[in-house]
Amino acid sequence: MNQPIKNIVIVGGGTAGWIVASRLAAKHQAQPQSEITITLIESDSVKPVGVGEGTWPSMRNTLQSIGISEAEFIRECDATFKQGSKFTGWVTGEKSDSYYHPFVLPQDYANSNLIHHWQEIGQSSSFSNAVCFQEQLCEHGLAPKQITTPEYASVANYGYHLNAAKFSALLQKHCLAKFSIKHVLDDVIKVNSAKNGDIASVSTKINGDIEGDLFVDCSGFACLLLGGHYKVPFINKLDTLFVDTALAVQVPYEFDDSPIETVTQSTAMPAGWVWDIGLRNRRGVGHVYSSRHTTNSEAEAELSKYLKINLDKTEVKKIPLKAGHRSHSWEKNCVAIGLSAGFLEPLEASSLVQVELSAEWLCDQLPATRSTMDIISKRFNDAFTYRWARIIDFLKLHYVLSKRTDNDFWIENRQPDSIPDSLKESLALWQHHYPWHNDFDRSNEIFASASYQYILAGMGFRTNSNYLASNNENQLAMKNFTINQEMTTKYLRHLPKHRALINQIRQQGFHSIKTN
Repeated sequence: MNQPIKNIVIVGGGTAGWIVASRLAAKHQAQPQSEITITLIESDSVKPVGVGEGTWPSMRNTLQSIGISEAEFIRECDATFKQGSKFTGWVTGEKSDSYYHPFVLPQDYANSNLIHHWQEIGQSSSFSNAVCFQEQLCEHGLAPKQITTPEYASVANYGYHLNAAKFSALLQKHCLAKFSIKHVLDDVIKVNSAKNGDIASVSTKINGDIEGDLFVDCSGFACLLLGGHYKVPFINKLDTLFVDTALAVQVPYEFDDSPIETVTQSTAMPAGWVWDIGLRNRRGVGHVYSSRHTTNSEAEAELSKYLKINLDKTEVKKIPLKAGHRSHSWEKNCVAIGLSAGFLEPLEASSLVQVELSAEWLCDQLPATRSTMDIISKRFNDAFTYRWARIIDFLKLHYVLSKRTDNDFWIENRQPDSIPDSLKESLALWQHHYPWHNDFDRSNEIFASASYQYILAGMGFRTNSNYLASNNENQLAMKNFTINQEMTTKYLRHLPKHRALINQIRQQGFHSIKTN
């Protein structure tokens, strides 16, 4: 039990495997006298699933921590800037039905809860527009920074849209060039146990047995180690999140200089929704739907109608989705990260950020010895069980507040037996108190209270607050509304068009400001 943890074996590549490998190598192999070895076993017969190509702003820290320049990333991955999500048709389905979930927090969010004041002053504009300048940047097709803004710094908070296959390839190339990671192209055919129930080694088809002290399962939906070997049960969540299929297509731009959207477009459909992501050279579009509420041919017809093209000559990739997660992610000396731990649905790009958070946790809490691993695994499981529950609540929130009645999909999503008790409790509270800092008790929430405010306000949820804010609070709120208007005017004047900035970065990189 006092055996040091030296040899880490990652089973599976793709985005999850290479993010874990790079984060571990960057932090632990860089230490003086480090004895950490990292082996990544990857089957060349397994292709990436490719669901979703959006990230959270956390990806900036991930890329920076492993030493990839932002300009290189944008060039290599056809990447663009993502400033949040725009939801269209989720409330009533009418043409005017849309709202934003931006990445910028409401003005003075640390001190002022502006949603109550916005509701009371008559809502002359959307909540996000009243408290945050980012909606207007997106509406005008502007980038979240300038060419002179340093790499990974921002004017407006942002993540990315990216080509997932090219991203995995970049991570692999970077890891093998910069770090001492052993890359094994082979198939795992057997998992071998130690006397204490740990995994002692995995047997591969060509390279034989590969031993390790800690195994990271990044084998995707196959879940070879945690599910296949340890039989850790999968908790199905299709009774809460109904979508179970995606139809994905790649759509070229009409012109080389066509504008690039800087938000993920999420458009509601009769039995699901469509994602629309703008990369540099194409759009990635997919229809996510519930097969219980529509047929594949009907879903394809809806996608064709959305795109205004005939899909007969377009490759449509059908991807089965299974909403749920393992009952726990860490068993003995094996931790699952990525799709092997679980997947819910592409809405709000929660899958990739879970990979980042898991990799960061593992880096910060890497067990020194086998005796401490059980303590760390217990805490890891507690943290990520909580995170799965909060993500489910947040995703379900988008559906339960809809007023659509055009398909049983939307009607059944509002049925009480499909809504988690924790979300019911929060909605009952928010009848009288809008979300605020004390609503969630973890320091590293994926979706903090500001995100809930944007969705609640966008979906038309109102509190029935009987108290009046003090004069000081009202004055502060009006001041913050004015500050936001001034910031909006300033940034609309000075920020470049999204495509123009992407083209400039690809050609020249970022420019430093010259001083005398």
